[in-house]
Amino acid sequence: MGSSSIMRQLAPYLNLGAQMATTILVLGGVGWWIDSTWRSSPWGLIVGLLLGSALGLTQFLRMIQQLLKKPTDDGNGDGVR
Repeated sequence: MGSSSIMRQLAPYLNLGAQMATTILVLGGVGWWIDSTWRSSPWGLIVGLLLGSALGLTQFLRMIQQLLKKPTDDGNGDGVR
């Protein structure tokens, strides 16, 4: 098994952390913007981070379920990794 084959198998998993972090940071940023606009500090940031964490974790778990359901095949025809 070559290194390119290993990277192809790992690629979907390597993206999971970035997706979760992005979700948390974007919603945290929205909360921060709401705080600066409406002078509601720190409640907008707290709510944004909590929503981002919940949505990020939900998305993470859904992706893991999808990735674990995929049939694995290394190309030799036996259906086993």
